[in-house]
Amino acid sequence: RIMRPDDANVAGNVHGGTILKMIEEAGAIISTRHCNSQAGEPCVAALARVERTDFMSPVCIGEVANVSAEITYTSRHSVEVQVNVMSENILTGAKKVTNKATLWYVPLSLKNVNKVLEVPPIQYVRKEQEDEGRKRYEEQKLDRLETKQRNGDVIFPIINPEPHTVGYSQSSLIHLVGPSDCTLLGFVHGGVTMKLMDEVAGIVAARHCKTNIVTASVDAINFHEKIKKGSVITISGRMTFTSNKSMEIEVFVDADPFVDESRGRYRAVSAFFTYVSLSKEGKPLPVPQLLTETEEEKRRFEEGKGRYLQTKAKRQAQLQQAAQQ
Repeated sequence: RIMRPDDANVAGNVHGGTILKMIEEAGAIISTRHCNSQAGEPCVAALARVERTDFMSPVCIGEVANVSAEITYTSRHSVEVQVNVMSENILTGAKKVTNKATLWYVPLSLKNVNKVLEVPPIQYVRKEQEDEGRKRYEEQKLDRLETKQRNGDVIFPIINPEPHTVGYSQSSLIHLVGPSDCTLLGFVHGGVTMKLMDEVAGIVAARHCKTNIVTASVDAINFHEKIKKGSVITISGRMTFTSNKSMEIEVFVDADPFVDESRGRYRAVSAFFTYVSLSKEGKPLPVPQLLTETEEEKRRFEEGKGRYLQTKAKRQAQLQQAAQQ
């Protein structure tokens, strides 16, 4: 679809959350189609996880975004979908790949939303494809478990915080989940949640550096539990790490299921977003150093630094491999 002004920020770049929402819609369509391809209970595919997603190039107002999806692996109860986004300048015909993402879905029965159905298997061209997919499945399963176990933090407001501290830029957004936010099962679309998360992360980044900012990448987004229609969700974001030219922001979503008084507040989604600061001409700008004040903030900073160095090393290895080829 064509990108319009309400899809973009003040600089004319399309919001990362808009792209994430489009990616999730494509993934939901293809995985739901596949899971209903054989006779059995009708179901809807629900998003469980999004692997790391890099924003390789910005999409601008007036360009057409083409989103394509392909199923690359199926386990007994989950589907792996690869999604590519390509932008097209319809005036010049120029095209470029802007995003590549991997998403995991599980099929939920239309008759019983708590029942996960079995996934029809796919045919692999080579045996190695199935083995590689199984390895990715086991890795993401382990990471989801580890992430859920450390999800206990809560963001509290800070009175008169100093500039460039964690408390100065942290932000929260409260949203009432309505029918238009939900799937046929009455639970929030993963794409809606991701768009709200990107919005909060963008506010945190803009508050910290006071410049135009864009989404550079999103670390794995884990959907721990479903969010029901009528719930009030709180999307919270805080700065965890800064390098010379990037900012890592932790974002999590807590749900208050007011329609179900037997259930208390719970952590539904968590992720790390990375942003970069840009000048009016779109050139990268230095990022102010994050000032950590507490031991907990210093611990999170070091963990963020570890993720940053790991990603940097992986990117350099890929560049060297590409150069040798």
